[in-house]
Amino acid sequence: MKKQLSQLLSERQARLPQQTDAYRVSDGTPWPEVFVDALADRFLVSLRSTTLPADLQQQLQATGQSVYLKQLDNDIKLPPQHLCGPEQEERFPIMENGVRYMMDMAAGYSQGIFLDQRDNRAEVRRRCTPGTTLLNTFAYTGAFSVCAAMAGATTTTLDLAQPCLTWCRENMELNGIDPSQHYFCKGDVLHWLERFARQGRKFDAIVLDPPTFSRDEKGRIWRVERDYGKLVAKAAACLAPGGWMLCTTNCRKLTPAAFRRMVAEGIPGAALHTAPMPFDFDGEPYLKTIWADLT
Repeated sequence: MKKQLSQLLSERQARLPQQTDAYRVSDGTPWPEVFVDALADRFLVSLRSTTLPADLQQQLQATGQSVYLKQLDNDIKLPPQHLCGPEQEERFPIMENGVRYMMDMAAGYSQGIFLDQRDNRAEVRRRCTPGTTLLNTFAYTGAFSVCAAMAGATTTTLDLAQPCLTWCRENMELNGIDPSQHYFCKGDVLHWLERFARQGRKFDAIVLDPPTFSRDEKGRIWRVERDYGKLVAKAAACLAPGGWMLCTTNCRKLTPAAFRRMVAEGIPGAALHTAPMPFDFDGEPYLKTIWADLT
């Protein structure tokens, strides 16, 4: 017999870290290719090559909460569509390990943070101390920067999109952090890494969480499964002695062994440690994480 939505919610909530109200409720089980996320008191349902099961729709409607529906197999990243419950027309905060982030149901690519990086964000905060300098590349809305700043680090947030950098500033302010005490760089990550290396600028910590595919201003294509090792090497040139690097990707085409080999070649001599996905992502283990520590 299928588990009911209420049972799934109770099981997840019993294991969540304190002060956390954003998590994955269902990761493809018991509804195949259907993924349900709780975002505070709202639900986001994502579908891959399927339609919304009638029994799940009925259970979602019965909650009376705001529910949005998103298709994952579209090439064009459209915003989620309102399904039932109150419409969510404004941004709203969620909490993760006591840190707050603004979410937006009208955003197309993602609603604000990637929930599968929860444990990595917590580890970044644990590793940072006052005075740590952290470079967050491909930063999106800057969640890793916020966690580092909460621990007293001085962050440099780098992304190609100005709205993402603005969103990061808002997330910092939401947590009582003064954005003027941190740095924000708009532009291509590879170009900035080369620039930092020429300047001799070093960071104690670097976060590498790139998209699986991107195109720079000149139209050149970058793919994780081909180019991640080069990215690690460029970042390693900007890493201070004794520093650490978070290397992560959700590229399904890249095997864990191939990913580890690329990281090892990019930062030779570093101690490499893998990390699993959060407990609520108990379906396909697509996210690969390696912590690279220089000794």
